[in-house]
Amino acid sequence: MKKTFQEHLDPNSGSKNILSLDGGGIRGALTLGYLKKIENILREKHGNDYLLCDHFDLIGGTSTGSIIAGALAVGKSVDDIVNLYMDLGGKIFGKKRSFWNPLETWKFLKAGYDYEALEDSLKNAFGDITLESDQIKTGLCIVAKRADTNSVWPIINHPNGKFFDTNIGKNKNIPLWQAVRASSAAPTYFAPQMIDVGDGQRAAFVDGGVSMANNPALTLLMVATLKGFPFNWEMGEDKLTVVSVGTGYSVFKKQTKDIEEAWLKTWAQSVPDMLMQDASWQNQIVLQWLSNSPTAHYIDMEIESLQDDFMGGKALIKYLRYNFPITENDLNGLGLGKTFNAKDVESLIEMSNAENRQELYDIGVAASISVLKTHFD
Repeated sequence: MKKTFQEHLDPNSGSKNILSLDGGGIRGALTLGYLKKIENILREKHGNDYLLCDHFDLIGGTSTGSIIAGALAVGKSVDDIVNLYMDLGGKIFGKKRSFWNPLETWKFLKAGYDYEALEDSLKNAFGDITLESDQIKTGLCIVAKRADTNSVWPIINHPNGKFFDTNIGKNKNIPLWQAVRASSAAPTYFAPQMIDVGDGQRAAFVDGGVSMANNPALTLLMVATLKGFPFNWEMGEDKLTVVSVGTGYSVFKKQTKDIEEAWLKTWAQSVPDMLMQDASWQNQIVLQWLSNSPTAHYIDMEIESLQDDFMGGKALIKYLRYNFPITENDLNGLGLGKTFNAKDVESLIEMSNAENRQELYDIGVAASISVLKTHFD
């Protein structure tokens, strides 16, 4: 039986499920491959009209993950979102500013891509839906970074939120497209998003990935359980499940000579990916520490995979993490009928290569062999 919106939020209406979606630009297409498998598993149990918004009580995402999260939360199927994403990805990353127009110098200097195309695409996808709209079927959290205060904002649709409809905030009036646009405003790619957050304040937001929450799983767990937020869900392996889906990741294999001789530009290009991966793996470590995860990853030689290393001696959540290493060996092991080389890997890792979106989806579908029916028992 499908839950009502109130039942999704109610801490007393049974066990809770959280879906967390990473940022990663056009690589969100890979995420959709995993989500298709999850949807298929759930539909085998509940019927062909079952949606991920029926199963998950809180869906959240950062950057490209926020686009998918918003679409899932308003009741779209994964197939619907794949079609949307293939069209939207081409428009968003298909119009790079490659020439200087003296009449639009300010646009050229603010962003590498036409952010108006991003805005138009999101408006077409979400229309006039606001965070208080009953068209949002379940709990939703859009993770963005407020640049003018350097603070991470988990923008939620819970009616009892401190900033939802109070004297210190009117987040209920924020259009969904605008919240997603804020989370997706990756610096150098797109211009910041300005939002009226109530009480006469105008805030400047950039991509939530410019924080520790590009992988927002730990942030969503805190939103769901900390007393400062309105959900107040109880922790326990049989009470709370966190499903976290990535966008694929690169594997660092540098020679010491390459590091020693690196130029300023080399570091400038490498540091963002290094920091994003560090933040994601820190999420991974903490959540494996809290759980007895059947998808636990090997971290390193010291802590290994943290099996039976539960914080406090008891698993506090059920945790599932799906992600794929974008390497030649791993790609060629998928059986996609193509031999991948180093140049292919470099292209697939780049977050703005829109021409890769179908191939990234196919990679996600093939990699989703790691998503098992038993994970959702």
